[in-house]
Amino acid sequence: MKKTMKKNAVFLILCILFVASFCFLHSSAAVAEEPSVDASVDAENFGKLNNLMFWEPREKLAGFRNIEKLYNTREIERSDQVYALCADPIDLSGLSYKLNEKTYTFDDFMTRNRVTGIILVKDDRILAERYELGNNVSSRWISFSVAKSVVSMLTGAAIKDGYISSVDDKITDYLPRLKGSAYEDVSIKNILQMASGVEWNEDYADPKSDVNNMPSDIIGLLEMLGQKKRVAEPGSKFNYNTAETHLVGAVVRGAIGNNLSTYLTHKIWQPMGMESDASWLLHGPAGGEMGGCCINAILRDYARIGIFAMHNGVLPDGTEVLPKDWMKGSTTPSSSYAGYGYLWWLSPRSFSAIGIFGQSIFIYPEQNLVIAMHSAWNQAGSGEYRAHRQAFLDAAVDLVENNK
Repeated sequence: MKKTMKKNAVFLILCILFVASFCFLHSSAAVAEEPSVDASVDAENFGKLNNLMFWEPREKLAGFRNIEKLYNTREIERSDQVYALCADPIDLSGLSYKLNEKTYTFDDFMTRNRVTGIILVKDDRILAERYELGNNVSSRWISFSVAKSVVSMLTGAAIKDGYISSVDDKITDYLPRLKGSAYEDVSIKNILQMASGVEWNEDYADPKSDVNNMPSDIIGLLEMLGQKKRVAEPGSKFNYNTAETHLVGAVVRGAIGNNLSTYLTHKIWQPMGMESDASWLLHGPAGGEMGGCCINAILRDYARIGIFAMHNGVLPDGTEVLPKDWMKGSTTPSSSYAGYGYLWWLSPRSFSAIGIFGQSIFIYPEQNLVIAMHSAWNQAGSGEYRAHRQAFLDAAVDLVENNK
């Protein structure tokens, strides 16, 4: 009798372990389709930050989820009260899209666009969550220019808190080193809308471009920008410029008299209920945060950023972090380019935070839907990758609407 009970107990334990492992694999879907090289991550192997644009595919996978091991970062502290996202999966097996007369499945999209994580959240319900290429639910991943949209919201918070008067303030009011330069009459609004009128080359594929040669320290960057020429009147011409969003970060940092990571922690990250610590890349040791780049966070917290923005900067307890019409203004087409607001990309159905190599948060207010992705594209910006992403997103939104 005792032997039988012992055998049954062992069998029961094995069953529990099997079920637990099965549930874990299906909930996180962490698939290491390419060998992880995280163990070999160190600064000597990866070189300087500017070389990041030209990392090999295996280096991207290891480096993008281990930025803190390679470069100087500052922590963003998680919340003690996590904003709940409840699992409520829908069937995506039939999800497909057409592009150039060829049909692609969900699996095809994940593979060809090198998506390391994707999450769909509607009404605080996780409709789908999937990880690939060695990532899992706990993987921090670099955001690149997704951080710009966060800085846009921190600018709004600084205005509401009275640290900045308005977006019409001149950039030189906060950065006097630029007085007498082409930035003399450029407003914060001009910078937020990527329309300073100052020359800049953002070609990621060109090793000689401005973006691939800008100094990592803020003083050197100010000196570089101070020598640039004006090529258009402020506010008249759209020209994407990461260096200038570093300026926005410097403006906010100087205005609040504190680090952006600390401000983000206490204004949004903790009160919004982010479940994981994050980090932010710095302008060198003990420097300020890069306003145009590189918050490193888990995918679910990417989604929560989208939810916060979709709710117009209102926290779960009803606190308004941003000026009342800030997100409306942020998502209003600028006069220089209809597809851009205050560091947010705009389209008829959505507004989005987008970074190179496929990082993104797409927000669909009418559907109360957020779709966020971590990716490791082979090229920083690729028309083909973008076309597949847009076709996939359109199909995914249509499928969600049909599953009401």
